[in-house]
Amino acid sequence: MTIAKADFIEGLAKGLAVLESFDTERQRLNATLAAQRAGLTRAAARRHLLTLAHLGYLETDGSYFWMAPRVLRFSGSYLASSRLPRALQPTLNRLSAQTGESFSAVVLDGEEVVIVARSGSYGAPSRVLAYGLHLGARLPAHATSTGQLLLAAMAPAALSAWLKGRSLARLTPHTLTRPAELRRRLAQIRKDDHALASEEHELGVQALAVPLRDMQGRTVAALNLVLSGGLQPPEALERSMLPLLAEAARELRALL
Repeated sequence: MTIAKADFIEGLAKGLAVLESFDTERQRLNATLAAQRAGLTRAAARRHLLTLAHLGYLETDGSYFWMAPRVLRFSGSYLASSRLPRALQPTLNRLSAQTGESFSAVVLDGEEVVIVARSGSYGAPSRVLAYGLHLGARLPAHATSTGQLLLAAMAPAALSAWLKGRSLARLTPHTLTRPAELRRRLAQIRKDDHALASEEHELGVQALAVPLRDMQGRTVAALNLVLSGGLQPPEALERSMLPLLAEAARELRALL
């Protein structure tokens, strides 16, 4: 969305940039680190950090700052008011109970995908879930099955704009880091109408995703299965799980 310059509140934008500079890699920031991450001067970052701490969104020891539970108000309000997570949750729970595996619904947000709904694992208690697959987790789009699926659904011009000047970080030896390689993968995903990523985001983890489309045929999210209990041959995984995912996507279409 674009707005008139007179309607843009620069101070609010800078404050949100500081808040967004906290992530799983950097959970505690001082003014210097926050300034580097938010693209601000150190003095400006310090003022924003102190203001956010005063408002209760950050905690501090006087030097470093970290997120306070108050920030969960935003995610809680989204999950309570958004129709998408509420519509998907029963299906995710059913799939997990049926298979003993973990399922998620994911949307694209900039260069990342965000988990907006997820099931627990009904499998063995010893099952180890892939790192970072909690509700609200943000993962790099280029290295995940859901991200690749949602990128493949973009119009060509929008995809070119997304790729322009973007660095595709290497997370494992299997991550696609060249735009040409990613484009070829996305073309195959459009043809197959599903995406399979094997150890591209995390070693030992496979994920299979299908699009969630509304009644107008627009891809609004991705539904995926994540396996972290041992790698399977791609053909076997697609043969055993793809029909289940595809059927769930068809059932959900009327709700989206």
